[in-house]
Amino acid sequence: MDDLADTKYSQSVGEPRAKEILQTARKAAENFGEVFIANDKGMKNDAMKYCKRVDQLLFPYLTSKEVELASSAYVDALWEKDNIELDCMQNGAINPERIRDADYTAVRENLRKRAATTGSDQRYAIKKTEAWRNHKMGADYWTPYQKAQIYELRAALQDPDYPDKPRYGQAGPGPEPMRYALAAELHDMNTKEHHQQAIDVLVPYFTLVLRRHNND
Repeated sequence: MDDLADTKYSQSVGEPRAKEILQTARKAAENFGEVFIANDKGMKNDAMKYCKRVDQLLFPYLTSKEVELASSAYVDALWEKDNIELDCMQNGAINPERIRDADYTAVRENLRKRAATTGSDQRYAIKKTEAWRNHKMGADYWTPYQKAQIYELRAALQDPDYPDKPRYGQAGPGPEPMRYALAAELHDMNTKEHHQQAIDVLVPYFTLVLRRHNND
């Protein structure tokens, strides 16, 4: 009887916390979506505001100053990327050959700064830069996108072994990086419906991080 009572007590305590985690994860996914809406609109201050909210959740071990640095590095990288793409426009469209030959050093260095601040492997910067370039070149961007997120998730989770897959499919990136890439794909569709789908896809991404931070 005591064991049964303990189980029921654990469930009654755990359920509100699980609900709170889910609500917080959804808000984080919404904030992350707002970063890219702000980026599309050229509203850098708004992008920075929402990025900081996300980074505070992802990296609770960082100081407020470090969160500011990590977020500004990411947003600066986004804006540098956009500047390159504008320079590579030709007849109203991005020229893939110009993108291929463009200098992405400023993008990569900002992402390196973010990686150094969050404690992520520096390969995060390399793969994220590769993904962004390939995205506009018409090349495979989803693979480096996912690889970049493995490195950032390992830092956020403080788990160098992520994705910790139990048996088969060891070459896979894990479900969360695949969700991240899918969210980017949905964002490309540029509709309110797809934007909402991207948020829904990312809720489990942030849920995992929050559960690990709460030792659930």
